[in-house]
Amino acid sequence: MRQASEFESRPTDYSLVVPDGWFQLALAPDVRDSGIVALADQQFRGVDNAPHIKKQLMRDLQKKTKEAYKAGGVELYLSTLTIGSLPLASSLLVSIPSPEEFPRCSDPHELAEHLDHDVGDVRVVELAVAGWAVRQRLREAPDPAAQMGNSLPTTTLTYYCPIPASTYWLMLNFSTPLEPLADRMVELFDVVAGTLHWS
Repeated sequence: MRQASEFESRPTDYSLVVPDGWFQLALAPDVRDSGIVALADQQFRGVDNAPHIKKQLMRDLQKKTKEAYKAGGVELYLSTLTIGSLPLASSLLVSIPSPEEFPRCSDPHELAEHLDHDVGDVRVVELAVAGWAVRQRLREAPDPAAQMGNSLPTTTLTYYCPIPASTYWLMLNFSTPLEPLADRMVELFDVVAGTLHWS
């Protein structure tokens, strides 16, 4: 794997290692609907008495993925893991916002100064291969309309990663409503972010 400092031109792709049980949804309009159908079929396999709940899930996912794509979203990972009957609800949105919609910062230290330190923990960290990035952890009030009915506080962890040899940033936005397990989930999110590499 090449280190971030080795790129003289913008990388053509990135890679992440995510846990087994995280379902990947590509957000491009020509492929996202088939992914949503596949996820809904997987989640409701063997359940024939809840077609309205399945349809509501698909509608919510269509709305969420469309909004994410408009904001530069590339792909969305949703956890389908459980501990017993408890779903380990979490998600990862990978996005590349337009430079016009993003603070014009030359490096992570400059970007960190632009972020609001009063509402969460903001720090500059070094990822093993992808290089320096900004890490921001927040705890947000629930927003059922925007979070598919979630009524619990949400912990979010965002990594802002400068794409080498470009003015673009790649964002890894992790979230979970599992307040009692938030610290453990953040540890997992940090591990996933640490696998980011460019190619």
